[in-house]
Parts: sequence; C-alpha cells; structure tokens
Amino acid sequence: MSATQAGSPAADVPRASRVFGDGPLSRACALIHTVLTVEGLLLLTLAPSLLGLLFLGADPANLPLAALCLAPLGPALSAALYALHHRSRDLMELRPARAYLRGLRLNSAAALRMWVPLLAWLTVIAYGLTHFASTGLPGWWAVLLGVIGVGALLWGAHALVLTSLFTFRAVDTARLAGYFLLRHGRATLGAASLLVVAAAATLWWTEALPLLLAPALLLSLLHTSRPIITETQEDFTA
Repeated sequence: MSATQAGSPAADVPRASRVFGDGPLSRACALIHTVLTVEGLLLLTLAPSLLGLLFLGADPANLPLAALCLAPLGPALSAALYALHHRSRDLMELRPARAYLRGLRLNSAAALRMWVPLLAWLTVIAYGLTHFASTGLPGWWAVLLGVIGVGALLWGAHALVLTSLFTFRAVDTARLAGYFLLRHGRATLGAASLLVVAAAATLWWTEALPLLLAPALLLSLLHTSRPIITETQEDFTA
C-alpha cells in the first residue's frame, strides 16, 4: 500500500496547494500588493527628480531644467509597466519588486531613447505656449501646438508599451507607435482618456496625484493596449 493514499492528509496537501490563492479575494490581495509595491518603487526611483522639481517651482523659465529632472520618468514608467504586465495572480508567487528591477535593467536604455526626444519636443511646445503672447502669432497657432503636443503624448503612450514589453530598435519602435496611432483607434482613444484623467487630476487637485495614480493608470493602459500587444506579438516578433 502506498504511503500517500487518496483521502489521507498527505495526499490532500498538493490539492490544497493548488487551490490556495485561486479565489477572488486572494487575486485582489495579490493585485493590491503588486500595485503598492510598484508605486513605492516608482516613487523611490523618481525621488531625486521630484526633489529637483520641488526646488524649481512653477516658473515657465525653468522648463528646460524641469525637463532635465523628468528624464528618469521614462525608464521608471517602463519598469512599472513591465512589472504590472508580468505580475503574478498567485499569492505564493508574488515578486513585483524583482520584476520592477528587471524591467528597469532591461528597458532603461531603450526607454531613454524614446523618452528624451519626446520630452525635448514637449518642452519646446510648452515653452512656446507659455510665451505665446509675446510671439504675435495668431491664436490658431496655439491650438495647433496643443494638438501636436497631444499627438506626441499619444505616440509616446504607444511607444512606452512597445518599449516596455518588446525589444526593437528605436527606429522600429517609433514607426510602430506611429502606425498604431491610426491602426488601433480604440487603443489610442483609451490612451487619450488616461491623459485627460491625468490632466484633470493635475489641474483640479495637485501635480502629485497622477504620480500616485500611476500604477492604476498603467494598468488601464495595458488593458486598452491589448490589441497593440497582440498584433505586435503575432506580426512583428519571431
């Protein structure tokens, strides 16, 4: 007779281990743990940048310095997106900190290649809008600059997803992000809605709120970007 008969306590251990952590409450706890860990690591990564922004203040003349302080934001968001995408739903297999650090190590260089030019372009647009009254240009130029800025942010959202989850050359990531702007209109609209939420939170409450909501916003970005992720996996990877 076997030492682990069916119905014996020893035989029930594997079955119990299989079902532990599969319930909705356990999955919710796993998600909350992952979100809080990613949020803490994101704030820790960006602490020097946030301190620099605090000292700079809101003077438009400080926009170039503010952009320099925001340079680490791209790699940090990429690492957070990587960790959230690879999160485990099993309470026994939660390693969000390891996933975040792995994403930071793997994606920092690629994220900077996308983020720094985008940040420089957005800084030029923001500087032009804050000093628009002194240019003497017609008002529709300001509207055009705003539209270009929004388009650049939407492109950046797609580029962030591609950079965080795939390994492409910078030029290929840029082309794919532009291609998906029109190819997947719902994904682009989803990214636009997240930008509206972040802008509303900044204007109506505080500039820190979008950063505190970053994991939730990134989870929503992952959800709305599923068509982009699926097509990239099927058509653009080996």
